[in-house]
Amino acid sequence: MSQPLNLATLPSLPSTVEKPAYERQALRPGILHIGIGNFHRSHQAVYLDDLFNRGRDLDWALIGAGVRPGDAAMRKALEPQDWLTTVVELEPSAHRARVTGAMVDFVSVGGDGKAIVEALDDPRLRIVSLTVTEGGYCIDPATGAFNPEHPEIVHDARLPDAPKGVFGVLLGALKRRRDRGLAPFTVMSCDNIPGNGHVAMNAVAGLADLVDPELAAFVREHVAFPNSMVDRITPATSDRERSLLAERFEIQDNWPVFCEPFRQWVLEDHFPAGRPALEEVDVTFTRDVAAFELMKIRILNGGHAAIAYPAALLGIHFVHDAMADPLVRGFLDKVEREEIVPCVPPVPGIDLQDYYDLIARRFSNPDVGDTIPRLAQDGSNRQPKFILPSTRDRLKAGQDVIGLALESALWCRYCTGTTDEGAAFTLDDPNAARLIQAAGAARDNPEAFLELRDIFGDIAASAVFRAHFETALRSLWRDGTRTTLQRYLEGRLS
Repeated sequence: MSQPLNLATLPSLPSTVEKPAYERQALRPGILHIGIGNFHRSHQAVYLDDLFNRGRDLDWALIGAGVRPGDAAMRKALEPQDWLTTVVELEPSAHRARVTGAMVDFVSVGGDGKAIVEALDDPRLRIVSLTVTEGGYCIDPATGAFNPEHPEIVHDARLPDAPKGVFGVLLGALKRRRDRGLAPFTVMSCDNIPGNGHVAMNAVAGLADLVDPELAAFVREHVAFPNSMVDRITPATSDRERSLLAERFEIQDNWPVFCEPFRQWVLEDHFPAGRPALEEVDVTFTRDVAAFELMKIRILNGGHAAIAYPAALLGIHFVHDAMADPLVRGFLDKVEREEIVPCVPPVPGIDLQDYYDLIARRFSNPDVGDTIPRLAQDGSNRQPKFILPSTRDRLKAGQDVIGLALESALWCRYCTGTTDEGAAFTLDDPNAARLIQAAGAARDNPEAFLELRDIFGDIAASAVFRAHFETALRSLWRDGTRTTLQRYLEGRLS
C-alpha cells in the first residue's frame, strides 16, 4: 500500500527507494531558486542532493520561489510533503526512484515579488538561480537584444517597489542588499538560451537603466552572471506518472518528477560570493561554456523542434513513437547531419556526430514518455533560439537550407491548429492568436508567415529561404506531411 511522502514517512519507504543520507535539519539555505518546475527538480536539485549525500556543503540548500500561478501550484503541492520530491530515472527495465531533500523552504507566492525581495535580505543566500523558460527573459526574439518595452519591464520600471516580473524582483533585492551593505548574490541562469548569463545580466541591468543609472552601473560592475549549459530530458507530470509511482514504489507524491538517466551541467566558474563544490558530483566547470551550450541548443533543442511539428501533424503523441516513424526519424537524421551539425563549431573533447547519435538514442527511450505537445509548445520563443540561428549561419555561408526551411514550414502548418487528418488542437504559445492568423494567411500566400519579422528577422529577406519555405509549405498543404517528408528524403523537394 502506498503512503504519502513527507519527512515522517521517509524512513518507512521501500528499501528500493534511495533516500537522503543527510539529516534535513543539518541543512542551511544558500541558494534561492526562482521557477520550481520539473526540470529544476530533476537537475540542479539532484546535483545538490548528491553533494549533500557526501556530507559536503550543507550550507547550500535550496529555497524555492516564483512569481507565476504555476509556482503557487507547485508550492501548494510540495508543502505537505516537507518540500521533498521523488525523482524517477527511466531506463527500459531499470526504473530507479530516489527522494531528494535539497529544498528546505518555499517563499510564499503572491501578487507581486515583495516576499522574494525580503527573503533575499538573508546574507546566507549567495546564489539566485533561474529556470523561467526561454521566453521569460524579456528579449526581442528576432535580435536577442533586451526589450525595454516588454510589459513586465514597463510595469517594474514604473513600480520598482512592487515588482511583478523576475528581473524586477532581482533588481529590487540587489538594491536592498547594496543599501544595507550586503554583498550581492550571484545570478545563475539555468535556461536554454545562448549566453544565458549575459542575457540575464542584460535583463537586470537593462531594467536598472530605466530606474536608476547608478544602480545599473552597480549591477554591471559587481553582480556575477555565470553562463551555463544544462541538459536532462524531463517530461511534464501527469496522473500516469503519479499512478506508476504509487504502484511500483508505494509512494504518493503530489508532483513527482520522471526523467531520463542522462544529465549534464556545464558552468562558468564565476561565483564571487562562493559556490558549492559541484565539481565533486560531475558538474563541468569551464571558461568555454558557449561551445557546449551552442552544441546542445542547436543539436538537442533544435532536434526537438525538428520532430515536434511533423509528428504533431501526423497525430503522434509520444516522442519515442515519433522516433519510430521512418519518415519523422529520417527527416531528423537528414536535417541534423546535413544542415545543423555541420554549422556547430568544434567542442573540446566531443565528436559532434557521436553527440547527435547520443541525442537520437535519448529521444528514442520509450520509458521517458516525453510528449510531442511539450516539444511543440512556445514555438515563437523557441524557433528564434533553436532553429533559425542555424538557418542564418548557413545562409551567410552561402549554403542551402532545404531541410531547415522545411522545418519552418512544418511549424507554420502546425500553427493553423489542425493535423493532416483535420483534428483540432490548442496552440500553446503566448503569441497564439497572431501565429494562427499568419499561418492561415500563408496557406494562399506563404510569405504572410514570414512577415512575422520579430521572429524571422533578416532571414525573411533571403530569396533562397523564401523559395524553399514556399515550396515546402505548398507541398504540405497540397500533399500532406508524409508525402512532403518522403520528397525531402529523396532529394525532390528543392
